[in-house]
Amino acid sequence: MIAAVIFDLFGTVVEIQNRQNPYRKLLRLGAQQGRAVSQGDVCWIMTHNVGLREAADSLGISLSSRDLAELQDALELELQSIRVFDDAWPAIELLRASGMRIGVCSNLAGPYCRAVRRLLPGLDAYALSAECGAMKPDPVIYRSVCTMLGVEAGRLLDPEQRRVFMVGDSRKCDEHGPRVCGIMGVHLDRSGTRRFSDLVEFSKSISS
Repeated sequence: MIAAVIFDLFGTVVEIQNRQNPYRKLLRLGAQQGRAVSQGDVCWIMTHNVGLREAADSLGISLSSRDLAELQDALELELQSIRVFDDAWPAIELLRASGMRIGVCSNLAGPYCRAVRRLLPGLDAYALSAECGAMKPDPVIYRSVCTMLGVEAGRLLDPEQRRVFMVGDSRKCDEHGPRVCGIMGVHLDRSGTRRFSDLVEFSKSISS
């Protein structure tokens, strides 16, 4: 029996139609100031629920009023361009009709959390890295979403176990990472080269 399904967000349930990459631009400004960019910078941004100004201050990047205004404009353009894929709500409703609880688990910076909650209201769990303080594929975030859902991930192949599925477009974060925690990770490839290229197709396969 399947107790819950967890969805990745960007590239899976929602997409950005007008990419502006404001946080990448912020780090580029830091590099222009002689500050070396590291992978730790991305992790910090993704695990702290702050805006651009707070991120710049914490990372030691100086912003003029003009710099901040340009970054904020870029961020707003990107946030306003986020849309839900056409197959997302039909897939969610199909799973709900089968009695499954629905959550999302995603790596994203603070300002995107509010946008996602607005576009996808009423789900059973929102494990968002900026709010949880942990990023996929850290097991902490997968365990957090299971706790929010009120389910326990366990032995993947035990037919008596109430199983938990996760689906997303990253093999590392949405297929392999969840499996370490006993969640059945499934890779979604919208290009059509893998088994699942559509969320409704995926939902039908596990709810039938």
